[in-house]
Amino acid sequence: MIITRTPFRITLGGGGTDLPSYYSQYGGFILSVGIDKYMYICLNTPLLDDCIRVRYSQNEICHHPEEVQHTLAREALKALSISRGIEIVSVADIPAGTGLGSSSCYLVGLLNAMHTYVGDPVSREALAIEACRIELEVLKKPIGKQDQYMAAFGGLTTLDIARDGTVHGRRLKVDPEILEALESNILLFYTGLSRDALKILSTQSSATARNEARVVESLHEIKEIGLAIQDAIVRGDLHQVGELFDLHWQSKKRLSNDISSTQVDAWYELAKANGAVGGKISGAGGGGFLMLYCDGDRRRLRATMGEAGLVELRFRFDLEGSKVLVNWISSDKSWQQVGGRKTINAFSAPGTV
Repeated sequence: MIITRTPFRITLGGGGTDLPSYYSQYGGFILSVGIDKYMYICLNTPLLDDCIRVRYSQNEICHHPEEVQHTLAREALKALSISRGIEIVSVADIPAGTGLGSSSCYLVGLLNAMHTYVGDPVSREALAIEACRIELEVLKKPIGKQDQYMAAFGGLTTLDIARDGTVHGRRLKVDPEILEALESNILLFYTGLSRDALKILSTQSSATARNEARVVESLHEIKEIGLAIQDAIVRGDLHQVGELFDLHWQSKKRLSNDISSTQVDAWYELAKANGAVGGKISGAGGGGFLMLYCDGDRRRLRATMGEAGLVELRFRFDLEGSKVLVNWISSDKSWQQVGGRKTINAFSAPGTV
């Protein structure tokens, strides 16, 4: 049995500039951070048959990878040339479709587990590159490269994306006290609203490819604001970070009419009237989580949003990225718990430091 843990993420700046339609023309920039809410993937070897079992909201039993309906699991199996005798089970702290990168967390965590399974551990960067290839090139999803890299890397990370699609990821160097204050000042509230992220992103990509001025100019603004947020965090000017979040949200809403709604706008204005400096809807927009920045009376803001019907998700930053938690090697009954006390026949797991 192999168990991996892969962090969800929240975008702090540059969201949308990681789509090929934009970075292929102008280059992209993302500032994001992993959080301690995770996708867990359990890989097991069935004892009584050679079937492929994939368990999520459905339960699939197949005899060949091509029969698997879960697209990410199917393509991961094919990429690692695993054709039989495996069970894949996924459990997540957060529901899918909430704007925190769940699909890429699943894929990166699964690839991490599979590379461990076949005895071919790879780097974080290799995991992200492979996940990008599957989602963008094989499955042709209208998404960007942020989620795969953040699932693999975690931490407070910047992604510089060249026009040829090459991604340079680096951990942002920040004073620990500033990082702790930033963590404390960001609040997440679940709206309970569902949205079709792929539809929103597809519309945005098409508009960018057509060089629609409103969309392209908004993405330019979002990239510049993202760079300014990075600089403000490094300087420790966290109040400006909140103000820049507000500017980011105004630019983001110009990308598509589906990003916000009358209800979301009302919640946002209520939050600003009760201590929030700025914020935005997570991910592509339209629903999911409302991220707010408050460096004042957070108790008042929490009480207000709770009374409005929103549920807060408490979190801490994740600094590890995707990692192997448990590796049970059934062939010789050896056991490994990465980061724990049991280390018999242990070996380095991919994605660990």
